[in-house]
Amino acid sequence: MVQAIMSQKPKEQFEDQISFVQLRDVSEDEIMSHMSDPRVAEHMPLFTFKWDKNALSAFITAKEECWRRDGLGHWAILFEGAYAGWGGFQKEGNEWDFGLVLKPECFGLGQKITKKALVFAKADSRIPFVTFLLPLSRTKTLGLKRLGAEFIKEVELEGAVFKKYRLDTV
Repeated sequence: MVQAIMSQKPKEQFEDQISFVQLRDVSEDEIMSHMSDPRVAEHMPLFTFKWDKNALSAFITAKEECWRRDGLGHWAILFEGAYAGWGGFQKEGNEWDFGLVLKPECFGLGQKITKKALVFAKADSRIPFVTFLLPLSRTKTLGLKRLGAEFIKEVELEGAVFKKYRLDTV
């Protein structure tokens, strides 16, 4: 679906079809269906629990706390008005990490969404660079490299290994 739409629209128009809204603006069933898809879980090594209404409520509360505490956080991402996934920024110590979790049919939107989100990071003087933690299952990293991100090292987080990339925003 996404690939067909992408090939029909000019880049500028395509990027205008991406919008960021609060997670609470999306139906719970939509997010639960997304996060219950095994193709999504395959790339989320920290996803070791059953995704249910309690998990969803805790997830949304935690992401809203990031907004309250840091003034920046995660959004629900819409493409042409329909839910495509979620992602955004989370402060990890002294670094700002960008994460993106898309519905499988929207996987091709990753670089476009990331570019649009990075506008927020570049406008925020508190964020001289952004990090990206990719699970080892993510072998396609050309999109990050095209954005200018550089591989730093492998890191362990809660028992899972991730490839850490860094992108300067200034």
